Amino acid sequence: MSTHAADREAIDALAQLRAALASHGITLPSLDLHLASYASGYGNPPLITLGNCNTATAQRLAAALADR
Repeated sequence: MSTHAADREAIDALAQLRAALASHGITLPSLDLHLASYASGYGNPPLITLGNCNTATAQRLAAALADR
């Protein structure tokens, strides 16, 4: 794992997003760092891939966002 500050920021954001989704009973199996941007080395934080989900998960995600 990289120790670059931008990489650490992305990894922390990914962990926070996973935890926030899990608190609403939502799991996105494809949620991860976007490998091409992680390996790029340009100093910007890597992108986070939200990935695909089924209809039920999309509905739970929409409901969780609407509660705000």
